[in-house]
Amino acid sequence: MSNRSDVPPDTLSVELSEDGIAVEYLDGRTAFYHGVPAKAEERVRTAPGKDTHVLITDSTETSGILVYVNDLRTHDDIIEESGVGRVILTDGEEDELFPGVTVRDHQMRVEVDVDFSVADGRVFVFEEDEMGERSYEIVPEGA
Repeated sequence: MSNRSDVPPDTLSVELSEDGIAVEYLDGRTAFYHGVPAKAEERVRTAPGKDTHVLITDSTETSGILVYVNDLRTHDDIIEESGVGRVILTDGEEDELFPGVTVRDHQMRVEVDVDFSVADGRVFVFEEDEMGERSYEIVPEGA
């Protein structure tokens, strides 16, 4: 049984570059997601069992929120000090991370859907495990 719980995110500094995306945590550490994310129209569904992080920037693209989905390894205190949010979902359950950005658990896969009539920033999904990482930017259909 896990003692991990949902944690609301704080606003973090974000830097987008051609080498990847840097997110500065409130405790001064920086996470760097390598490479240019692949474009995905309106939604992403991750492979089963992957660590999934969702970054939603504001319209300036210099700040945003980062949420870990179904992370059971990181202790609540560490999550809270970093400013990263966390949501724990069971199969079939969904949650709105930010207006227009919904995540759901579907058979150990995380689905991230964006309603661009509501969301006004950029939405990135990072999928990783010990074998590697993949990143996506969810864009409107036809973009």
